[in-house]
Amino acid sequence: MAAGRGAAGLGAVWKVLGKRAEGVAPAVWARQMFTRSRIPKAVFQPRPGDHEKYGGDPEQPHKIHVVTRIKSVIGRPYWEKMIIHNLGLDKAHQPRLHKNIPSVNSKLKVVKHLIRIQPLKLPHGLPTEEEMSDTFLTSKGELIIRSRLKSVEQKEIKS
Repeated sequence: MAAGRGAAGLGAVWKVLGKRAEGVAPAVWARQMFTRSRIPKAVFQPRPGDHEKYGGDPEQPHKIHVVTRIKSVIGRPYWEKMIIHNLGLDKAHQPRLHKNIPSVNSKLKVVKHLIRIQPLKLPHGLPTEEEMSDTFLTSKGELIIRSRLKSVEQKEIKS
């Protein structure tokens, strides 16, 4: 009798799974069709004219990227959404700073069509600890230090 219940229970489970599998089949097909492994390797290789087009010196690269998301991730593959989230680019047009290292650069190459990458420019040099609170980042990737006037002590006027 226990074996009969088990067999009936499995039949009910297969019916439920059968209905779900029919509804999911197109999504599974699409995921298999557009997996990351099917993207050609040439997409991720640097092009020879990139340095002339975007500026920069390949001999002395900048140390920090200013990365801004400029396009939506709606309708993009799950791996691109995951990379955008891991880079902290959930909000559009909010710049984030990232190191110019191979592990970050490989992620940026995958989503390069959704983001804008600029070098961090320091026109006033590196800020000191006291000046850090008075800095802001422009849309051109420049870190500007706002200079504040320091109060001068009043001297007594003797007549």
